[in-house]
Amino acid sequence: MPQRQHTPHPTNSGAVGAETGSRKAPMTYVIALPCVDVKDRACVEECPVDCIYEGDRTLYIHPDECVDCGACEPVCPVEAIYYEDDVPEEWSEYITANAEFFDDLGSPGGAAKMGPTGKDVPFIAALPPQGE
Repeated sequence: MPQRQHTPHPTNSGAVGAETGSRKAPMTYVIALPCVDVKDRACVEECPVDCIYEGDRTLYIHPDECVDCGACEPVCPVEAIYYEDDVPEEWSEYITANAEFFDDLGSPGGAAKMGPTGKDVPFIAALPPQGE
């Protein structure tokens, strides 16, 4: 499978974490449906800032810790990682789900230190099993 090429998104100046309502902006990158029940973790290994957290059924990218380098996107074997503005319409709920995950979790300062959380947001937890 050919890997997608990444060009850092021009609208993200690196100023992450600004508050807009109840959600933080910009979200930077979002992990969508193809990752659910897969959690390959190639993106976790590639991430230079340790901002990809493990839920029970999927992975989540912390918007305040992500530096928008895009290293995670091309290594994802199921093409589940998208810049927020590029998330396919049918998966737009994952933008909100990612924000909600970190509304509850806060900013622990690194996924490796935190370890697997063992939980997901209700939207993800309620999905039927994915894959075979």
